[in-house]
Amino acid sequence: MGVGRAPAAALAGAGAGPRPVADRLCLQGVLYVLCNDIAWQLLPLELGFGSGQTCWRRLERWQQAGVFDQLHRIPLAELNAAGELDWSRASVDGSHIRAKKRGSRHRSVAGRPS
Repeated sequence: MGVGRAPAAALAGAGAGPRPVADRLCLQGVLYVLCNDIAWQLLPLELGFGSGQTCWRRLERWQQAGVFDQLHRIPLAELNAAGELDWSRASVDGSHIRAKKRGSRHRSVAGRPS
């Protein structure tokens, strides 16, 4: 280890594992997997996107950090502020949300048994 080098910097330069894959390449790997409808483990290393596991982990990390929610909300807010959105044509789809089970305390809706 050289004089004045931090231990972390020394480890990074010592080849102590694979080099991190750039975010852009991981995103390209994620898009390749999704667009080609292949399993993560079948992502070809020759493409240079990193392994499927690397791309999947990065996708999970971005999802947990709220990156994709921000990518959706920021342009929506900007378009709304500019008056470029026609909210009369918007719809809400809750089909992917699990319905809560009703307890026995709930009354029946007119004509339907509880």
